[in-house]
Amino acid sequence: MPNWFLGKIRFQQPIDDATVGTRNRSAGAEEFIKQKTVTEAYLVDAVSYTDAEARLYQEIAANHPDFEITDISRMKLADVFFSEDGGDIWFKVKAMYVTEDEKTGKQKKTPSLMLVNAETPKQAYERVEYSLRTALDPFEITDVNTTKIIDIFPYNEEEQRNLRPISEVMAEAV
Repeated sequence: MPNWFLGKIRFQQPIDDATVGTRNRSAGAEEFIKQKTVTEAYLVDAVSYTDAEARLYQEIAANHPDFEITDISRMKLADVFFSEDGGDIWFKVKAMYVTEDEKTGKQKKTPSLMLVNAETPKQAYERVEYSLRTALDPFEITDVNTTKIIDIFPYNEEEQRNLRPISEVMAEAV
């Protein structure tokens, strides 16, 4: 079962309109570029906070060489639904599973959070509804909210970072 961590990074980005201006100095005019501070959120599948931080540095450094990680927090998700033809927007969808308590006989609602990429909230709702069509317990989708997540980095078996048996390492050393 994946452990999802929400990581937030901050970096400086040049402003597109009127990017170049001049500042008067006693020695002459000097060009400067106006910049704004941008904060972006990414979701990472990792085993710990340290692993999440390392994966963020590994994944983000190619696009933003000068950034800082401002926050890493655990995000409890039941599932993440990714569609290649989906949109660029990630939606957090809350579904309530309805079960019956065996002792009291009363209905019990259990919340479950999922993430899905889509173009509109309606499309996100429909994708989750379609994905849960085979669920054994009845459910009701109660919330569909837009997130600020830019991208998701799931665990990849091929990315194992130099994890080899000690016997192989020792054999190479000899």
